[in-house]
Amino acid sequence: MTTTIRLVFGIVVCAAVACIGKSNDAPVTAEPGQPLPGLTPEQLARFENGKRAFSRVYTPEEGLGPLYTENSCNACHHEPETGGGGGEPDTHASRFIEPDSCDPMVEEGGFVRKGATPLMRPFAADRFEPPAMANGVEMFFAPPLYGHGLIEAIPEETIIALADPDDANGDGISGRVSRLTDGRLGRFRRKADRAALHDLAEAGVRFAIGLTTPDHPEELSYRGAPIPPGVDPAADPEIDSAEVDAITDFVRFLAPPNRAAIADPDRRAEVREGERTFDKIGCTACHVRTLPTGPNAVSALDRKLVPLYSDLLLHDMGPGLAGVCGPTATPSELRTEILWGLRFRREGYMHNGRARSLEEAIALHDGEGRESRVAFRRLNPRHREMLITFLQSL
Repeated sequence: MTTTIRLVFGIVVCAAVACIGKSNDAPVTAEPGQPLPGLTPEQLARFENGKRAFSRVYTPEEGLGPLYTENSCNACHHEPETGGGGGEPDTHASRFIEPDSCDPMVEEGGFVRKGATPLMRPFAADRFEPPAMANGVEMFFAPPLYGHGLIEAIPEETIIALADPDDANGDGISGRVSRLTDGRLGRFRRKADRAALHDLAEAGVRFAIGLTTPDHPEELSYRGAPIPPGVDPAADPEIDSAEVDAITDFVRFLAPPNRAAIADPDRRAEVREGERTFDKIGCTACHVRTLPTGPNAVSALDRKLVPLYSDLLLHDMGPGLAGVCGPTATPSELRTEILWGLRFRREGYMHNGRARSLEEAIALHDGEGRESRVAFRRLNPRHREMLITFLQSL
């Protein structure tokens, strides 16, 4: 799909949304960590209850571990406020088998957990090492969870319409849908390997905190073998469905962060010109400004504009960014990064924090992002500066 077609698609989508009523015209945002505007009192209560569950700190007696990364959801997702990103990067490992098979090495320890409970420590001296058979190892910083309820509410057909998996038009951009093994469309995380917020919440408590759930009451293995007897005193499941649902509610009702308020008119003009340059060099071919949600029983999610700056598709970003594979993603494929809240980043840019500046992040774009990278380099210094100013306003 060419940039022109993508822009026309966006205009048509916006026009369709505008027809539903003035209240839905503006993109939905709020201060970081705040709930979506327009929630009912009952939904606000669920948000607050979910925030408590999200912030709960677990002990080994309550089911933490016996191998874990952090002891609460909030430990990884707290910058700039609860539900954000940050924390220490996680190490992931996988085994990619050409041409398109990925083993996430779950049983062998593909998610390398960094901590062990006291009873587990005598058995886990090598817990920081990735599996020996892994041919892809990569660090990932925890992404912000803001606006994820809106992202879940974007219809599949809207995302599918943006895909051009075979690059039929020859523009060098062949974004494709992540279709998981159960047929659902993957839209969350850097490898687009989660389809729904409940899956995201449950995977977080299982793999990062080490809690068993009603749907997965068995402890994760250690290096492909059951954990040693007696190291986990908590009865299974260690977290109930209500607690997982509460965490899901919190994430579902988190608003996207608003953009920077810029009082100076000259600075605002720079931001506008920077956004025009962002369009001009082709960045919006993948970083689509807004996508609409569909009809939804939750009024706050019903037919809203979502200012995510992403098409939620997988794109090949070249060998320089190749790392782990995903269920439907090759090592060099990544889901288009969501750019809202970019001004709050504290640990570097890109999914692994390797870029220390926005200019460096753009310079790392290769594969399907190469043409925009080259176009950015060809800009005069003033237009490069204004484009960065625009990105810093998000």
